[in-house]
Amino acid sequence: QVQLVESGGGLVEPGGSLRLSCGASESFDSLATLAWYRQTPGKQRELVARLRSDGDTFYADLVKGRFTISRDDAKTTVYLQMNSLKPEDTAVYICNVIIRDIWVYWGQGTQVTVPS
Repeated sequence: QVQLVESGGGLVEPGGSLRLSCGASESFDSLATLAWYRQTPGKQRELVARLRSDGDTFYADLVKGRFTISRDDAKTTVYLQMNSLKPEDTAVYICNVIIRDIWVYWGQGTQVTVPS
């Protein structure tokens, strides 16, 4: 059972930056797919960014060019660098790891608030 803990959220002014981290209790499998989702009250959880084991990345249109997903070489931490933040980026950001397309793990989330 992999435990995921997010950190790095907070209050930031529009145009500012934050880097979210997701620490895992053990190293990711080399075939793991890593992702960040976000959720706001009354809305479905949405995929923000995804990094596949082959290096392929996906970004939601709303964050493309502003957010970057990455992982450390030790395969224990997933990052989400968020630049040029907007009020509509306000959400709880949740880390997701899928190992070998079988085991799915979620973090508890970290709040990001960008006031209007």
